[in-house]
Amino acid sequence: MAFPGTGTIWMNGKLVEWKDATIHIASHVIHYGSGVFEGARCYATPKGSACFRLGAHMHRLEQSMKIYRMAYPLDLAGWEQAVLETIRANQMKACYIRPIAYRGYDSLGVNPFTCPVDAAIILWDWGTYMGKDALEEGCDVKIASWSRMAPNTLPAMAKSSANYANSGLIKMEAITDGYSEGIALDVFGNVSEGSGQNIFIVRDGALFTPPLASSILGGITRDSVITLARDLGYNVGETAIPREALYVADEVFVVGTAAEVTPIRSIDKIQIGAGRRGPVTAALQRAFFDVVNGEVPDTHGWLTYVYPEEAALRAAQKTVGARG
Repeated sequence: MAFPGTGTIWMNGKLVEWKDATIHIASHVIHYGSGVFEGARCYATPKGSACFRLGAHMHRLEQSMKIYRMAYPLDLAGWEQAVLETIRANQMKACYIRPIAYRGYDSLGVNPFTCPVDAAIILWDWGTYMGKDALEEGCDVKIASWSRMAPNTLPAMAKSSANYANSGLIKMEAITDGYSEGIALDVFGNVSEGSGQNIFIVRDGALFTPPLASSILGGITRDSVITLARDLGYNVGETAIPREALYVADEVFVVGTAAEVTPIRSIDKIQIGAGRRGPVTAALQRAFFDVVNGEVPDTHGWLTYVYPEEAALRAAQKTVGARG
């Protein structure tokens, strides 16, 4: 989806017009990928606009910055407030949220310390990542020829710009070969993740997902799905998954802020299960979308409501619910 080219962007504490949100071509991040970022969503719910797990996303941004020795004068509450202020300034009811911290303009060379750490927050409308039909019908993916980073090369736990060069190779190969997405293996040949999604398999009613040691990003949607699955009574194991386990799984699905919960119907042209969304995936989809859309009580405290004036709406709904 193309950018609208309108609205305001938060840059180093100031809101600037979209067209003016620029950086110098000699900025360090352009040449060396020296940036870390986040991806979160704000949903339009019956109780008002709400960011899903905003604190967890901003905390991961801080952790990514720490790994890359980047300091910025905002604490966790400051990052959260900056996001909320940006959404309010743009008067958006639902949006994708992209905070980024990056090495800016001073000098060029591998050493990043001479360059300032700058930050920005961008918002835009972003619908269903793999297409609305994919949520029900599933999508076709392939095993990528590109592996994920080996341990102690690039930190997979950091959501860094540099890591996504690898993701781009995986995605481009999949699209060129006629697939929606690619699944990468780790350097040991076990399942890692998609170009921007964590992966789950279902066998005999239990769920399995690769551990952090398989060079995955510790996804916040992944953590949410694990929590929801256990709430529903499913057993969930974090374990190394060999490639062939994908082919013989009862169900396979991927999760992420962009992908949300998307079923996989085939891998390498091998049909998965019945070749469509399975019952476990469907149950977790319902549980996930019920939470993010505010259709059920927020028992885990995952929603941060954006607009103070909508508090009256939530209070009114509580009153109606109590009377019912």
